Amino acid sequence: HPTSCCSAAEIMSVLFFHTMKYKVQDPRNASNDRFVLSKGHAAPILYSVWAEAGFLQEGELLNLRKIDSVLEGHPVPRQAFTDVATGSLGQGLGAACGMAYTGKFFDRASYRVYCLLGDGEISEGSVWEAMAFAGFYKLDNLVAILDVNRLGQSDPAPLQHHVEVYQKRCEAFGWHAIIVDGHSVEELCKAFGQAKHQPTAIIAKTFKGKGISGVEDKESWHGKPLPKNMAEQVIQEIDDKIQNKKKLSPALPEEDAPIVNIRNIKMPSPPTYKVGEKWATRKAYGVALAKLGHANDRVIALDGDTKNSTFSELFKKEHPSRYVECYIAEQNMVSIAVGCATRDRTVAFASTFATFFTRAFDQIRMAAISDSNINLCGSHCGVSIGEDGPSQMGLEDLCMFRAVPNATVFYPSDAVATEKAVEIAANTKGICFIRTSRPENPVIYNNNEDFHIGQAKVVLKSKDDQVTVIGAGVTLHEALAAAEQLRKEKIFIRVIDPFTIKPLDKKTILENARATKGRIITVEDHYHEGGIGEAVCAAVVSEPGITVNRLAVSHVPRSGKSAELLKMFGIDKDAIVQAVKVAVSKSRNAE
Repeated sequence: HPTSCCSAAEIMSVLFFHTMKYKVQDPRNASNDRFVLSKGHAAPILYSVWAEAGFLQEGELLNLRKIDSVLEGHPVPRQAFTDVATGSLGQGLGAACGMAYTGKFFDRASYRVYCLLGDGEISEGSVWEAMAFAGFYKLDNLVAILDVNRLGQSDPAPLQHHVEVYQKRCEAFGWHAIIVDGHSVEELCKAFGQAKHQPTAIIAKTFKGKGISGVEDKESWHGKPLPKNMAEQVIQEIDDKIQNKKKLSPALPEEDAPIVNIRNIKMPSPPTYKVGEKWATRKAYGVALAKLGHANDRVIALDGDTKNSTFSELFKKEHPSRYVECYIAEQNMVSIAVGCATRDRTVAFASTFATFFTRAFDQIRMAAISDSNINLCGSHCGVSIGEDGPSQMGLEDLCMFRAVPNATVFYPSDAVATEKAVEIAANTKGICFIRTSRPENPVIYNNNEDFHIGQAKVVLKSKDDQVTVIGAGVTLHEALAAAEQLRKEKIFIRVIDPFTIKPLDKKTILENARATKGRIITVEDHYHEGGIGEAVCAAVVSEPGITVNRLAVSHVPRSGKSAELLKMFGIDKDAIVQAVKVAVSKSRNAE
């Protein structure tokens, strides 16, 4: 990507050797200024800057994109100077907002955050979600630099060089916007020196491929290396222009970021629920999070204007300064959480309806590539929410989060399990997802019950069990009700609560399936694809003599009462009773 790098050469030079304050040999120092390269394809210029600064060996730059080099095609956190992976365009500014919010309101430190965007990615809606967030919270420690080099990948960008339009748009979002010649070092130095009580956007008019004769401002050069003879000539031309080869050293930061410890966060006290009491797991989530907030002052909560439904409002009530309202912008909320969690500054919990995380899947995917430790709670899962109808029902979320590398997927079935899930998630690396439900169901666990990732609970068993039924959330309670009904007919079933769907407790499932003649029935408030049933099938696929019957939501649902919908989709106690009887009679017929 030489042309995308050339348009930003002066911007990067001024930023890293005039404006930013940081320790070159300690790129992740908590007090350093932050830099996010949102236009991630310009990675070579980022690597060149760190080589010029002395953190990378210059020779290492020639290993760009090689399988044994840390210098990948786009920035990734395997590089000590990269906080968040970029390259899926339009996401860098959201993460930068999270870092700036943390610097201003949690760290209360002097470090500043700089984010370089390409003009092509400004068509992404997520950029404007971030612009709105920064404008609303007056993040005056944040500077966005728009590299307006006119050309996209296959065509000119929609506004080309109409920099005054970009300026008006930024101002409308509450930013101080300055137009500069992006190839003038003097203008850039002056612009970076202007501090206002609002975020700053530097709109830099630049030329793609600047300084490469025959390529500058020409289409069809995006992402193409120069032919060898052309490259040698251009390098010579640029070299001849360099007047001063003295080593530049950046200014050092003021070391005022507080020392933070987010390891081993323990709940201040055990849960205080009574077995049989009815609680919705979504409410237990809010109670648990508020409680966890007392254990460590770096626990923060984010929500997208659903706090009175997800119950994150209980956290806000007890820890108002650590609650971040992201409004109805779920993509940005995930990016803010990622930014807040960088450099281990906070333990972030972001919540909304489970189904609304689907629109942020790209942000979640990039968070995994960023090695981010964020916790997401999706409430209102499945048809059991009732009358609101299918647009509000999380029916794809397990599938989505199971596909995320290194993710942990919690699906607690009562208030005690929910509290434990929150505590465990706070101490677990990677993306954690907690799936919570709207209906109130009885507490089934004692307050001292121990929970672990990848460890299922056998909640009902006897020596006469004939089928193993696996359910979670509302369907676990349906399974227990089915067991009660079947017992009257002298049919006994074993009931398992998986607790985590990823990783799944294969060992417990297999042991119990073998004890019940290899028969498993899974029942879930989720579509068939990618949910509990498929997770169980994947766990037992190579085991002989095991059959799995999957009960799940088979098509797009509708409005109705919770119980009516569970019945309509064949995931209620009656459907389980029926499935168990079929399984048992099949084997009797076979005998």
